[in-house]
Amino acid sequence: MRNEYAADLGLTEADLAVDWHTQFGRWFADAVAFGLPEPNAMVLGTADPAGRPSGRTVLLKGYDPQGLVLFTNHLSRKGVEASANPYASLVFPWFPMQRQVVVAGRITPVDRATTEAYFASRPRGSQLGAWASPQSAVVSGRAALEERYQQAAERFAEQTEIPAPPHWGGLRVQPESVEFWQGRAGRLHDRLRFRRLDEGGWTVERLAP
Repeated sequence: MRNEYAADLGLTEADLAVDWHTQFGRWFADAVAFGLPEPNAMVLGTADPAGRPSGRTVLLKGYDPQGLVLFTNHLSRKGVEASANPYASLVFPWFPMQRQVVVAGRITPVDRATTEAYFASRPRGSQLGAWASPQSAVVSGRAALEERYQQAAERFAEQTEIPAPPHWGGLRVQPESVEFWQGRAGRLHDRLRFRRLDEGGWTVERLAP
């Protein structure tokens, strides 16, 4: 299966914003305006201490010059790997727009106040799910999971506000590189990468497709 990319699209160095997060904001706004389903969905790649990788789709919940933020159960596979080997990749696969954004960088936890503020904004059902699900652990069946959910609902039945579980929180991927990928005809795609320099600051590089 093969789709030819449009010949009239492109990404030049002159098109780029002055920094990666401004450029990301532009493309993210384009993805929202395009009507992509869940444009904040991204593939998170982590690895265990032996270097064995794993990946999954998660949701971006915020970004700023310091990095891109997601939230998770710290006892899940990604949470454990992020703690043991604190580096990750992120891929935003905006295929209908013939675009991708690829991020690589170090993982750091967000502060507890940020976690609690975000958790308070979640629907109650999602809050109960965070308490009920031993994410990534083997469970005996769907019934066992639903029983845990019911137990959580009963536990917090009298509480208007449900606190964030102690094992749940935010992770920030602090970019060391951010690549903006635009599909082009003949597979001569445009790939422009912001790369953090060891001495500070950033450089922009064009990568061969």
